[in-house]
Amino acid sequence: MGDEQAEQKAKRKAEARRQTKAAKKQKVEGVGLKGGERTVLVEGTDIKPEFKKLIDEVEAKEPASAKTATGKEKQKKTKSTKTKIRSKKYQEMRKMVDKTALYPLRDAVGLVKKTSMTKFDATVELHINLNPAALGDKKEYRTSVSLPHGTGKEIRVSIADDAIINEITAGKITFDVLVAHPSMMPKLAKVARILGPKGLMPNPKTGTVGPDPERLALNLSKGQVNMKTEPGNPIIHMPIGKVSFEDTKLTENIEAVLTALSGKISGVTLSATMGPGVKVKI
Repeated sequence: MGDEQAEQKAKRKAEARRQTKAAKKQKVEGVGLKGGERTVLVEGTDIKPEFKKLIDEVEAKEPASAKTATGKEKQKKTKSTKTKIRSKKYQEMRKMVDKTALYPLRDAVGLVKKTSMTKFDATVELHINLNPAALGDKKEYRTSVSLPHGTGKEIRVSIADDAIINEITAGKITFDVLVAHPSMMPKLAKVARILGPKGLMPNPKTGTVGPDPERLALNLSKGQVNMKTEPGNPIIHMPIGKVSFEDTKLTENIEAVLTALSGKISGVTLSATMGPGVKVKI
């Protein structure tokens, strides 16, 4: 009996809500109500007396957020945008660089090293804008270059074989770059879901698949790096060395990249980790 009474009570409340909504939808004309005001009982609306008490109960429990404002416009919330404020040290370093100037390569290298702010041995980064007209219909551009002095980071290169595949399957990855003979690609397909998201899957486009994987591994370990543009943008970002490198070594690394991209460059910027950018004259 208790369950039936509860069910009947729930049905009555539901019917009360329905009638309440129906009452609110009625047009009010000539009864002295202002625009936006609400009433439970509107002339011409037939609400059964047995639901009157439940209607009052529903109205009392209705959340304030659901009620219409009377005579007041809702204020729109405006998002406050915070302006990023650089540190005093960065601002001091930034003053040392002329934003409008194009620096000769050797001067740019010296300035980047001078404005490096980190306590650790920062990476020197090269940012290259390519000329879209020189790329033709290509949306992306990929190539590789051998840096005569490397990037300052030791690169672990492995050649794909059955033992390496078993290690990968077991979740053990002990390399930064994996090269492979074309005949190994069907076997590597089994671990593509592991290597792909990490950017370690051998690919002919990145120069990590070839008939002579030993030679590929040797070149990569000696400083060969792959370059590619951003998705949808003709811009290349790449490490070019460390702040601790001699100016000559950094300059020669950069010159090797510029030579590899000859005829395709529209602008070059050099910077250290967390340091200001320095535009390079090309």
